[in-house]
Amino acid sequence: MERDRLEIHRTAQLKSPFLIVSWQTHDIGGLGSRVIDFLRKNLGGEEVAEIKPVGFFPLGGVRFRNDLVQVQESKFWTCGRRNLLLFRSDEPAFNHFRFLSTVLDFAQDCMGVRELYTISGALSLTAHTQPRRILTVFNRPDLRGELQAHGLEPMTWEGPPAISSYLLWVAGRRGLPGASLWPEIPFYLAAKEDPLTIKLVLSFLSRRFELGLNLEGFDSEIDDQNEKIARLRDEDPEIHRYISRLESGQSLDEEEQIKLTREIYDILS
Repeated sequence: MERDRLEIHRTAQLKSPFLIVSWQTHDIGGLGSRVIDFLRKNLGGEEVAEIKPVGFFPLGGVRFRNDLVQVQESKFWTCGRRNLLLFRSDEPAFNHFRFLSTVLDFAQDCMGVRELYTISGALSLTAHTQPRRILTVFNRPDLRGELQAHGLEPMTWEGPPAISSYLLWVAGRRGLPGASLWPEIPFYLAAKEDPLTIKLVLSFLSRRFELGLNLEGFDSEIDDQNEKIARLRDEDPEIHRYISRLESGQSLDEEEQIKLTREIYDILS
């Protein structure tokens, strides 16, 4: 392991932990970041290391948003009581293989990780009133069967590979089993947060790793979001018609999707 890529803040003793990864870049509905933050805050996560940005991000890791300087962060936390290693990062702009190898160098060589899970949202053309699914990509057949017993469904994707899939491939070459979780998020909630999907993912993780998470706090967020959208449907017949069509399995054209997304964004802001 090339330690010059890492800054290790403290040592931690875990027993063959699980690694959970989320990417802040293109984080649909803020899903990955919210899941990592919830686990970190509720399971006593402690920052243990970070990957240095030089060589992976432009301008040495500096970016600008709303005239403010922001530094990309690629940090690890341990949750010792539940034997978890958490990692949250922006997607690297350069040297992807080297970056992902650094993630796994620390996870495997320093922490002895036994399984890897990544979390990313998948846009869905369904309504918010319909059940969400967690779609999955695996790098080992035995893991596929084990997780399908939890109700997860295989994902089919023919577009360009996502960084989570790239990480799974690198992990597979190193003999580390892993899965990417792609829970569905209605497209018109992608720019905000979807508390129902966040709760769904945390519920799965709680069962999978026996975390005993209390997720009741999400119920009020879900109810509040549903009530706001219900009021909008009552006030705007066109929006009601769009959502009703999605509920019945029909599609919307691009202009209709844009209008629905804009109106939902405004009502939830």
